[in-house]
Amino acid sequence: MPKTITYKSNKFYFEECLSFLEGTGKKIYGPKFKVIGEDHPIIFKLFTYFFRDQENANLLDMDLSKGILLMGPIGCGKTSLMNIMRFIRSQDDQHLMIATRKISYDFIQNGYQVIEKYSDRSFKFKTDVWIPKHYCFDDLGVENSLKYYGNDCNVMTEILLSRYDYFISHKMITHITTNLDSDEIEKLYGSRVRSRLRETCNLISFDGSTIDKRK
Repeated sequence: MPKTITYKSNKFYFEECLSFLEGTGKKIYGPKFKVIGEDHPIIFKLFTYFFRDQENANLLDMDLSKGILLMGPIGCGKTSLMNIMRFIRSQDDQHLMIATRKISYDFIQNGYQVIEKYSDRSFKFKTDVWIPKHYCFDDLGVENSLKYYGNDCNVMTEILLSRYDYFISHKMITHITTNLDSDEIEKLYGSRVRSRLRETCNLISFDGSTIDKRK
């Protein structure tokens, strides 16, 4: 039986946060940005995660030490939600948004150092220690397997597998938005990536009947 969401939290006031979400959305995306009621369950889960609400995370079977894998159809608002959620965290703790298509273009221009940028060199220096950078890879699946000097390389496969290793060793957080379902992810990136994403991300999924909000 699915758990009933009560929208109550000791960490945040849901209605006030919805107002913040819509107000920030309008500033970034224009006056047509709107929060609709059918998205409240998804939004509450995201607030639970980014406000570090352990009590509701337990009720919703979420692991706050993992990232977010936000699935849903085209135009449901995945990118805008993950972008706005950055502003809940302090500037030092915000994730960076990067489109997978841009990563692929960078790979064509600069080669394998791009993979290192989002894995081995994905750290920043703070208070005498190196801490991992948190990324949200936007629109996983729109990039293609590309060739760099004749070598086939699925760039995102390599990045995700490398970041998994750093998740285990350094708690490196990875967020993802995608139009793909789990089977499609496995088909494009392999069973290892699908398995690693289960270990490193909380799955949050829009209903397949969600309307395209960009129309």
